[in-house]
Amino acid sequence: MSDKSFFWRLVRYYGWYTVGFIALLVVLAILEQEGLPRTWIGYLFMFATVVLYAGIGIMSRTSDVSEYYVAGRRVPGLFNGMATAADWISAATFISLAGGLYLQGFDGLAYIIGWTGGYCLVALLIAPYLRKFGQYTIPDFLAARYRGHSSGNPVRVLAVIATVLISFIYVVAQIYGVGLITSRFTGVDFSVGIFLGLASILVCSFLGGMRAITWTQVAQYIIILFAYLIPVVLLSTQHTHSPLAQVSYGTVLTQITDIEKKFDADPKEIQVRAMFKAKADAYDVRLRNLPTSWDQGRIETQQYLEKLKRNNGSLIEIRAASRALSNYPKTPEEAERTWQQEKAGYLARAEPPIPQATPFAAASPEASDIKRNNFLALVFCLMLGTAALPHILMRYYTTPSVQETRKSVFWTLFFILLIYLTVPALAVLVKYYVYTSLVGSDYAHLPEWVSYWANIDKAHPLVSITDINHDGIVQLSEIVLDGDIIVLATPEIAKLPYYISGLVAAGGLAAALSTADGLLLTISNALSHDVYYKMIDPQASTAKRVTVSKLLLLVVALLAAYTASLKPGDILSMVGAAFSLAASALFPVLALGVLWKRGNQEGAMAAIVVGFATCVYYMLHTYPALGGSASGQWFHIAPMAAGVFGVPAGLLALVVVSLLTPPPDPRALKLLDQIRAP
Repeated sequence: MSDKSFFWRLVRYYGWYTVGFIALLVVLAILEQEGLPRTWIGYLFMFATVVLYAGIGIMSRTSDVSEYYVAGRRVPGLFNGMATAADWISAATFISLAGGLYLQGFDGLAYIIGWTGGYCLVALLIAPYLRKFGQYTIPDFLAARYRGHSSGNPVRVLAVIATVLISFIYVVAQIYGVGLITSRFTGVDFSVGIFLGLASILVCSFLGGMRAITWTQVAQYIIILFAYLIPVVLLSTQHTHSPLAQVSYGTVLTQITDIEKKFDADPKEIQVRAMFKAKADAYDVRLRNLPTSWDQGRIETQQYLEKLKRNNGSLIEIRAASRALSNYPKTPEEAERTWQQEKAGYLARAEPPIPQATPFAAASPEASDIKRNNFLALVFCLMLGTAALPHILMRYYTTPSVQETRKSVFWTLFFILLIYLTVPALAVLVKYYVYTSLVGSDYAHLPEWVSYWANIDKAHPLVSITDINHDGIVQLSEIVLDGDIIVLATPEIAKLPYYISGLVAAGGLAAALSTADGLLLTISNALSHDVYYKMIDPQASTAKRVTVSKLLLLVVALLAAYTASLKPGDILSMVGAAFSLAASALFPVLALGVLWKRGNQEGAMAAIVVGFATCVYYMLHTYPALGGSASGQWFHIAPMAAGVFGVPAGLLALVVVSLLTPPPDPRALKLLDQIRAP
């Protein structure tokens, strides 16, 4: 079949698929009007989309190595662009990016700028050369480019380790997002939701590898696009009388700025912020008096529980006291970490609202400079991390030619842009709803969506509204919204029809599943191809290689699901860490591997080890959840942007060690000349 006829056949298939999905939306809207229970609408959306993905996965099953690893290298640029965009629009982008802009204001734009800029680096520095190389994995390329006089296996091993660790952190964030969506829209426990979502992931990637994932991701992108754009169009029409939210939300942003000024000077808001400051000061006293305060607090908590039991306290009070005792820090060291986090949380709530439109807003010029530096550092890490993410770069092995690879990067940017231009509009419109509908409402009659989302994870509530000044009225400072629910809860916050909630959930699930599929395949392929086939059993048959990859994929998926069930952190933080690690460990060897002929095996090994170690060291010493402290920061750079130190360290190590050791193997230079030839 010719490339042109194959392309138009795909256009016809996905055209009918889009028409069918629109028909499903119309049918569910009619059923809701006719009184179909909300629960059934949620089930229908989840069931229909998962069955669709499973169907594509089953039809695309294969045991052919080329099909399993790189989809037979026949994916047209347009469709590879859609698949890559779906691979890219992860749970972090779909679920958390608008939440980041909601919470951080202007500073949240670092994610959009960094991730978009990263694709420019991919197009210029890496993607065409990888396609010209024409193998299967990123460690494959690095092993060939930095081969020594005996082999490229030392670099291959280090590249596999980096690939697996980076992809594992990223996939945990995706599965966390799957659990969040599944638990909300099916009513099951969060941990159960994670493993239900895992089944949806495996049904695509396990059977057909890259072939199944590619055609599923194209279908998932179409759902993602509908799910993100439709709610924003409806919100924008309500408030700006224009469906083009991307160009009209500026009028709402102006109103938000005026409201924020009123909140800043409101006496009730000032009172609430002062009460949170007092709570932070109380934790400060505890921290100064450690370990005595830890021992005294434990005794007081035990005595309070015993007093409730003696005096026949209510069951709710006794359970709350028992929970407080079981959650009480077990050691003074744990108490210090926990109380530092509590103190930081109360101090944050004691601050006035972050202005949505003011760049690097802070109480002093010094603090504003720190914010600006972190903004630039994060943009740097996200750009270079994007250009080094193995699961994204693998997609450029799947096109028929280098020319199609370049087209594919263009289409990827275009399809991502459709979402990224909408993200700031969504954040602004939701914030306007919260400011005008939730703030100032009666505390005794909160909207239903507050209790829905608060009950998903009672240990770490996604929504918390505390009437700390007991006036019965909701103040802005009394509201805590987790950034991970802003998009998912948007239809309920804005009182849109429930089928829109189901659509958004389906879109979020598609985003998380598409990225998780790509990441799991990247990990299993690196282990099966680069470790098992290239180093352990080079004589393995093609069927055996694919079988090993499938078994490894299953093991890694179960480990990632278990890790996600432990709730290691918010989605955006985990993803940010993965980008810094990718930038530090892989970007120097990938970029200089193409641009600098003198780079050799010893230099590449040093670059991967030094860059990765520098990044990990900084995170461990500055991230509180990992036992670090903000006092260990260099130049006040947040741990998420650790790559700003890891990348220069890796580049320097590559250059210095390469110059101090013998020149690269002639076969490596011959490969470089080949992939750089027009």
